[in-house]
Amino acid sequence: MIRVQYPEPEFKIETRNGQPHIFDSLRKKWLVLQDEEWIRQNFIQHLLQHMRYPRTLIALEKEIRVGELKKRFDILVYDPQHQPWMLVECKAEQVLLNDAVLHQVLRYNIALPAAYLIITNGNQTLGWKKEPGGLTSIEQLPEFLAHH
Repeated sequence: MIRVQYPEPEFKIETRNGQPHIFDSLRKKWLVLQDEEWIRQNFIQHLLQHMRYPRTLIALEKEIRVGELKKRFDILVYDPQHQPWMLVECKAEQVLLNDAVLHQVLRYNIALPAAYLIITNGNQTLGWKKEPGGLTSIEQLPEFLAHH
């Protein structure tokens, strides 16, 4: 399991139409604060503040095609050549990280072939590196190297 050190939250949160909203600093917009969004926002802050991933190479919740289906990935980190590098699937805290979640990120990986696959529910984070012949479990998030 990967240990994630979440930074002290400094989010802008406000109530709109009776619902809590959080300001997404990457997308520069207010979003309904649901359980999964809370995990996504905290994980992004970990990538930015602790791992020092460049914010310009992180994409959030973009639509992709998986066969005939339209899906949305949670977080995609690109390498310096703007190729998919790390794909992250976020789940709400109460969602177990099981084979179904791994298979979801593997399906997305068909459309977005990334070297690293990560699944998280905020409490647990699991990750794999794609190698010839399969997936290898990783114990920590990869360092972002500008000279990939």
